[in-house]
Order: sequence, then C-alpha cells, then structure tokens
Amino acid sequence: MLADTPEPPYYAVIFTSLMRDDSAGYAAMADKMLTLAQDQPGFLGVESAREEIGITVSYWADLEAIRAWKRDIDHREAQRLGRERWYAAYRTRIARVERDYGFDH
Repeated sequence: MLADTPEPPYYAVIFTSLMRDDSAGYAAMADKMLTLAQDQPGFLGVESAREEIGITVSYWADLEAIRAWKRDIDHREAQRLGRERWYAAYRTRIARVERDYGFDH
C-alpha cells in the first residue's frame, strides 16, 4: 500500500539495508517499530520492500519529528540490535520532499 502523504513539503527517511544470514526476531521487531512509529507525532506514513536489499521509506512532517523518533528508547534498542544482529550494512538518508505526484486506480 502506498503512504497517504499530505501536500509537500514534508520529509522522507530512506533506510536501505543488507541483511545477515540470521534474521531471527527481525520481523517481529520491524512490526513493533512500525506500530510505535505510527504513534509518533509527525509520522505521516511508510512504504517498504524487502528482496535482495531492504528499502523502507518513512514520511515525517518535519525534522524535529524525525529527531524525536531517532531518540525513542525502543527505536534505539532496535537500532542497536540491527547493528549487532541483523544488518550486514545499512544506510539512512533524509530528504525534503518538494514535489509529490502519481496515479491511483
């Protein structure tokens, strides 16, 4: 499902990752993080795909909302576990969305 975002400007956090062979517990943590993120002020939506590389794009109202999510205690624990257990590599990019257009059926 595509995220239902407002009129720009807003922000996108683009998280790309390569998984290690052992991903035990990852799916449960990813589900928990999505649930927690949805409760954060300024969260607008998320889109995610997992194949050879994982790509998750979350949308936020402003940079302060992104900073607050990064500081969330449960999110910090998930970050730690990701570095220690699940990810062989990852990259986080933050971008300001200036234009947003598309097609819906």
